[in-house]
Amino acid sequence: MRMITALWLGMAAALAADFKLAVGGLGGEPDYEQRFAMLAAEHQKLAGGEALSGPLAVKANVKAALDRIAAQAKADDTFALVLIGHGTFDGMVYKFNLPGADVTAEELRVWLDRIPARQLVVVASSCSGAAAAVLKSPQRTVVSATRSGTEKTAVVFSRYWVEALRDAGADTDKNESISAQEAFQYAKAKTAAFYDTQKRLATEHPLMDESAGARFALVRFGAAQKALNDPEKRLALARREELEIAIEKLKLEKAAMPMAEYKQKLNALLLDLARTQEVIDR
Repeated sequence: MRMITALWLGMAAALAADFKLAVGGLGGEPDYEQRFAMLAAEHQKLAGGEALSGPLAVKANVKAALDRIAAQAKADDTFALVLIGHGTFDGMVYKFNLPGADVTAEELRVWLDRIPARQLVVVASSCSGAAAAVLKSPQRTVVSATRSGTEKTAVVFSRYWVEALRDAGADTDKNESISAQEAFQYAKAKTAAFYDTQKRLATEHPLMDESAGARFALVRFGAAQKALNDPEKRLALARREELEIAIEKLKLEKAAMPMAEYKQKLNALLLDLARTQEVIDR
């Protein structure tokens, strides 16, 4: 245990960085304008990072923010981009609406590909399903508020995505952090309940591409939040997330390996996870 702790302390200087950018897009009318700006600001308050909305959320500023992150980020870092607003799809090109020139999904993909960090991209807009296929990447988890570009009505998913970050009830595994997967499941359920309660036909069906892994911590609270101020514990938090991902992956591979091998690998991961949790709890 002492050897593990010493190793962690020796690695503390190389702790991964966490970048976030929330963009409140063009509203088109005062109600939407205020709503998008408010949600982007609240996302920044809850999850940290940077927020752009209103007249500041122009295409050049979005690109400049992503370029700054690209210049700073490393492969071990994480980056979350959350787009809140209206989107359009003409059958070929998805556009996220901004003051002035809109930004296309293809332009976003090019800018995001320059960022070496592990990424989460949330496109919380109408027609956003059309952007998901364009943005798909092995290093990127993509969430869209709609399942296709033909769902064109303004979405409520963005409201519940931000709500998930402040509701401890979204923390279903009770590890004092809310992952991208937990936030998605929370927002998806709340979105479905909204249409059911309103007795309306659902005009949005959120999707999440988990090919890049959904264990992406968005916010932490309680002991997990306090642990971020301790270099050793912060590294342990990152290690815990790695182990949880490894355990999930192993469970998916269970059917393809001998039971004895599966149990041996699972026990090793669980033991490592228990030791890591001891460091966090100290």
